[in-house]
Amino acid sequence: MSLKLLLTFLTTIIPIKIFAQKSDSFANTDNPKHHKHEIAIAISPPYFIKEKMVSLSLHAHYVYNIPKTKLGIGSSYERILLNPKHHTFGLVTSIRPTESLKFSISPGITFEDNNSTPFFSLHTETSYEFEIGLYHIGPAFEFAYDPNDYHLSLGLHLGLGF
Repeated sequence: MSLKLLLTFLTTIIPIKIFAQKSDSFANTDNPKHHKHEIAIAISPPYFIKEKMVSLSLHAHYVYNIPKTKLGIGSSYERILLNPKHHTFGLVTSIRPTESLKFSISPGITFEDNNSTPFFSLHTETSYEFEIGLYHIGPAFEFAYDPNDYHLSLGLHLGLGF
C-alpha cells in the first residue's frame, strides 16, 4: 500500500515541479517543430520480469503540448496482445528536455483479461524522435509497474504532430 501511495504522490508532485521550470526557445509555438498535438503508437515486445516471458504490446497516446513550455498532457492506452493479456488506460504527463528526447509518465488503471477487478499501474517511457515533416519515428523504452508484475520493453514509436 505504501508503494502505491508513494507512486501516486510522485506522479502528482513531479509534474508540478516540472511545470515550474523555465522553458527554452524550442518550446515556443512559433517553432514549426513543436506541434501542439501529437497522436502516436508504439509496438514492442515487453519482457515480464516475474513471469519471465516475452509478449507483444501495442501502445497509443494523444498528447497536447502546452504552448511555450516543454510539457505535454494527455491520455494513453496499452494493450498486451499475448499472455498475460491486459488493457491499460492512463493519463500522460510528458516533458521534452530537447527537441528530440521525450520522457513520459502515465499513472493508470489496468484490466486483465482473466480478472474483472481493475488495479493501479504506472508506465514510464523514454523516446527519441526523428522528425520527417509532420511525422516522427524513433526508439522507445518503457518500464511499467502493476501489482502483479513489472515489464520492460524496447520498441518503435511512430507519431503524427499537428
